[in-house]
Amino acid sequence: MTRFPLAVVVGLIAATISQPAVSDSTEQRLGKVHFATSCKPEAQELFDRAMLYQHSFWYSASRRTFEEVLEADPQCAIAYWGIALSYLYNPHGPPPPENLPLGLEAVKKGQALGAQTQRERDYVDAIAAMYVDYDKVDHRTRVQRFLAAEEQVATRYADDDEAQIAYAITLNVAASPSDKTYANQLKGAALLEPIFKRQPEHPGIAHYLIHLYDYPALAEKGLPAAMRYAKIAERAPHAQHMPSHIFTRVGYWKESIASNKESARIAKEDGEQQDQAHAMDYLVYAYLQLGQDKEARAVVEELGQLQFKQDRFAGPFAVAASQARYVFERGDWKGAAALEVHPTKYAYADAITYFARAVGAARSGDPAAAKPDIAKLVELRDKLKNAKDAYWSNIVDIQQQIASAWVLYAEAKYDEALSAMNSAAEAEDKTEKHPVTPGPLAPARELYAAMLLDRGKAADALAAYEAVLKKEPNRLAAYVGMMKSAKHPAIKPRPRTAQRRSPGSPRIPTCPGRS
Repeated sequence: MTRFPLAVVVGLIAATISQPAVSDSTEQRLGKVHFATSCKPEAQELFDRAMLYQHSFWYSASRRTFEEVLEADPQCAIAYWGIALSYLYNPHGPPPPENLPLGLEAVKKGQALGAQTQRERDYVDAIAAMYVDYDKVDHRTRVQRFLAAEEQVATRYADDDEAQIAYAITLNVAASPSDKTYANQLKGAALLEPIFKRQPEHPGIAHYLIHLYDYPALAEKGLPAAMRYAKIAERAPHAQHMPSHIFTRVGYWKESIASNKESARIAKEDGEQQDQAHAMDYLVYAYLQLGQDKEARAVVEELGQLQFKQDRFAGPFAVAASQARYVFERGDWKGAAALEVHPTKYAYADAITYFARAVGAARSGDPAAAKPDIAKLVELRDKLKNAKDAYWSNIVDIQQQIASAWVLYAEAKYDEALSAMNSAAEAEDKTEKHPVTPGPLAPARELYAAMLLDRGKAADALAAYEAVLKKEPNRLAAYVGMMKSAKHPAIKPRPRTAQRRSPGSPRIPTCPGRS
């Protein structure tokens, strides 16, 4: 894969994050979008503005603006499509349950009013797939129905860029996390790349290309979009944050820090707490990879003080993850065991704390204390499975496998522990991380490597750490572990090709005391 020259990366990132604080209007700093409608001219202008917000996942602003469209033209039925779209929030996760009847109501209003063109009626009918029978059909099934509907619209209106863009992002949303061919993602990216050349200021194209390339095997393809998006939509908090998805994948920690600091700042100014929390979790992760523990701790403390006005999963997840991440990444196992659980309605967010507590207790030499937390992980896994949330139930199952392996290890059942940990690593390798997180508290294979090294299996540990770094470049703990493995007496010196290092990657060793 091609690496972009360091000077290019640094120069473009600096240009991206060093924009003036004010301009003539917010709209002028969100990019350029034209979504053709049959509505009155004044409504059309508002509709395009609403799409600027929507393409940067600024849902509250997009919904308000779509409502203004209806005030300007009460017959503009396609505006109800926009309102229904805004109620989905980030499509990569289920919308809040309370949004489902509101979205369905918007769909029904749009259908009852009747758009003036078949194209607009098709858009409204397509979004209906996400809402019809929401109380009877699970989210994953509705996503697949939505994908089929979006494909029909994209096929019927092949010259409609917005139809292609909507289909492309839905391909990513509907992709199986176990498909390592990335067929959906590559198909979506192939649709967007030529449109990006025609519309280089379109925020949605840059945004969705980042999502489509947000996978270890594809991440470097996303660097051009990552370098562009924050500049295209400099006033949108999500646009400042999204490049860090790619920077995290390629291990550009300084760039990720800059991206998320700016995102959190703008989100805080605008009262977008969920976006602020999401950026702050990524910020904590990046700080910890550079060994900047003091800076990470400050962000964790600030994040813990947020009182969320909206009940969505990103905020509670970020709080739980950042607190656990801070102790886990630093090998503070007693600190991990002592984490307090702050229950939420999101089982997968609560599971993070139970997971950290269980591993912390086991690695502190108290396996008995870990077992109640592991039992809680099993309970949360089953709750998610019963709710037909296959993805998160699988993730929580992997967490309980890892924690159980450390309990076996603490009980001196070393062979069983290694076998269990290897199974957990293989299970994790078959899935993908969710966009809500920069990554697990530690990759399962990295934990397997640590266990191998502790048993004196340095060669196997070295191979495992190198596998982690191939998937997660520039991870500090993996670098440290790789060096310890390479220096082990059992390892004979051999010539090795140095891994390329971005300006944001650590020089090893950097953090005395890290395990």
